[in-house]
Amino acid sequence: MKRQYTDEHAAAGINTKLPEIETWPNQFSGYQIEISVPEFTSVCPKTGLPDFGTITIHYVPDKLCLELKSLKMYTLAYRDLGIFQENVVNCFLRDIVQACDPIELTITGEFAPRGGLGSTMQASYTKTASKRGKRGRGY
Repeated sequence: MKRQYTDEHAAAGINTKLPEIETWPNQFSGYQIEISVPEFTSVCPKTGLPDFGTITIHYVPDKLCLELKSLKMYTLAYRDLGIFQENVVNCFLRDIVQACDPIELTITGEFAPRGGLGSTMQASYTKTASKRGKRGRGY
């Protein structure tokens, strides 16, 4: 049987230049932030069919918090991007860690069923204690 998905399909979208996720200085410590993106869309890189889902961002900020408007623009850039669902979740993780270097971060992608199969992916990051910096005002 001939393999239908290629290495190009697997890598599609993961290195696409997306809008910058901006941040602002965090003033407090020891709290969690959860952001829900209930109308997330992207495109299957093989079939061109849309993928619909909810992306949930759950993080403990360190020195920086995510600025929501820029996060929305980042999210909307996926709308016409051919990328596998698993890669969406991992790209969100990579790009948010790069933007705000949180203490902890979990990205959950819960995608609507297509062809009778729904899927949920989760990727997590935890900053090591040695990388945590001195805290500013409010700590």
